[in-house]
Amino acid sequence: MPVLLELSSLLLVALEVVVLLAAAAWCWWLFLDDLNAERTRSYIGTIFLALTFFATFAELTGAYDLDARFSMRIAWGRLLMAWFVTIGFVIGAAFFLKLSATFSRIWLVSWFVTGMGGLVVARGISTLLLRSARSRGVFNQRVAIFGGSEQGWRIARHILGSKRVTIDLVGIYDDRSVSRLPPPQGEVPLRGGVGQLVEDIRKGEIEQVIIALPWQEERRIKQIVTELSMTPVRIRLAPDLVAYMFSQRAMVLLDSVPLMTLFERPISGTDQILKRAEDLILGAIILIFAAPIMLVTAIAIKFDSPGPVFFKQPREGFNNRSFLIWKFRSMRTDTLEFDKVNQATRDDPRITRVGRFIRATSIDELPQLLNVMKGDMSIVGPRPHAPTTKAGGREFKDVVSTYAARHRVKPGITGWAQASGWRGETDTEDKLVRRLEHDLHYIENWSVPFDLYILAKTAFAAVSSRAY
Repeated sequence: MPVLLELSSLLLVALEVVVLLAAAAWCWWLFLDDLNAERTRSYIGTIFLALTFFATFAELTGAYDLDARFSMRIAWGRLLMAWFVTIGFVIGAAFFLKLSATFSRIWLVSWFVTGMGGLVVARGISTLLLRSARSRGVFNQRVAIFGGSEQGWRIARHILGSKRVTIDLVGIYDDRSVSRLPPPQGEVPLRGGVGQLVEDIRKGEIEQVIIALPWQEERRIKQIVTELSMTPVRIRLAPDLVAYMFSQRAMVLLDSVPLMTLFERPISGTDQILKRAEDLILGAIILIFAAPIMLVTAIAIKFDSPGPVFFKQPREGFNNRSFLIWKFRSMRTDTLEFDKVNQATRDDPRITRVGRFIRATSIDELPQLLNVMKGDMSIVGPRPHAPTTKAGGREFKDVVSTYAARHRVKPGITGWAQASGWRGETDTEDKLVRRLEHDLHYIENWSVPFDLYILAKTAFAAVSSRAY
């Protein structure tokens, strides 16, 4: 029943507040045994203020939304963020109210740690219980679809094929004769017209109706809605057929008109400022530590072969704008390519002795820190390729029609594809496709922690995989 699904949210809030209260009490018993009445009141007030703040902030972050109730990964991320912020709030409040000397630091730290562990365990167990209840149909709502054309069957197939929806599909209703409708698909019955639908609603067999009619049939939709609006059910309008191409996209309101967001501008607004700050701070730190390595590399290149230390080549960057990428020269001067670029291969005769080492260790990429400081690149992002680079004998843009989508953000010195092992030569089209999949995943899911994870993982990937 839907009411049980709503009740589960309230029970989760109560459970997790009790867990945190129990953790606070346990830490009190361990570390606070000499409190006077005034300090006792201060601790009790602080605990209940923190629990109220946590419950409110966790609700705001979506820790009790439907997706979080059935996903440990989503729930843990939102809950722990709320708990971190709560402890930060307590510390900040104590500091500004000049009460920090009153509270035991060991008690606060122990409450933070045990509370975090308690939240993880409690939500993990509750999620397993909720999943089990959902699989038994405890939360299911009885739903009917009005519209027996392809649009109606499309939404029916989606409901039947999804493990996440809490719906029992009663049947499909349509005023047209059976001969004018597609044949029934699966076990979903055709139940009759709008009259039969209203009758079944009056019997209490249906709690929600999804109208699945082509949106251009405005008059018919309005007529059906008018008749169903006299009954105590939730009425929803299914998307038109074209909307199924973008079924994962979010809806927004423009004044009172619903619009579907097909693509967001990635890493924009405050995220753009945060990303640039990350690049400048990390770029400066890495540049300081890499300076001795870069100096030794420059000297080795000069002694190993004639020619310049650095190599600059046009690459496609943000919004398909061209820029000059900096690298340590790793090939003989007479074999350098600036226009029609052929990727390096295993035992490539163009590569110098020093070049072979710095390419294998990715030291040749360090001068791109200058590109980062200039603003042409980021520390983390899709790797920039030369416009004429090929995979399987075809240029990248000809292999994958959406290849240019990786230029929606600045290119990076390393990226999710490289950290996942997709670095080096793209001698097959499949390797390019896999790289692109990782790049697009990064663009859609960017965050500062994701960047830091990629940087950490890059160190291991550089050792375990080899570029030529």
